[in-house]
Amino acid sequence: MKNTADLLNEQLGKKGAIEVFKTAAQTSKDWYAIHFVTESTITNCTITGATNDSNLDSAVVPAGTVIFAPFTAITLSGTSVAIGYKN
Repeated sequence: MKNTADLLNEQLGKKGAIEVFKTAAQTSKDWYAIHFVTESTITNCTITGATNDSNLDSAVVPAGTVIFAPFTAITLSGTSVAIGYKN
């Protein structure tokens, strides 16, 4: 179990647990959140334990949005830039 300080440091990327990515398919990930730096279009994603995660396919996500969910894969299109926060 993580304490509050560990969780805060993780959320701020201070534990080296972030990955910046663009449109290349991201697979075999263990992310608890994704921050969309630019307006982004999700072309495909997999969220552990989610029902109907395919409903996010083709979704346009505004810049600055953070989705908190256990992502294991995601692909973005266009000029998208995002940051994945590792568990």
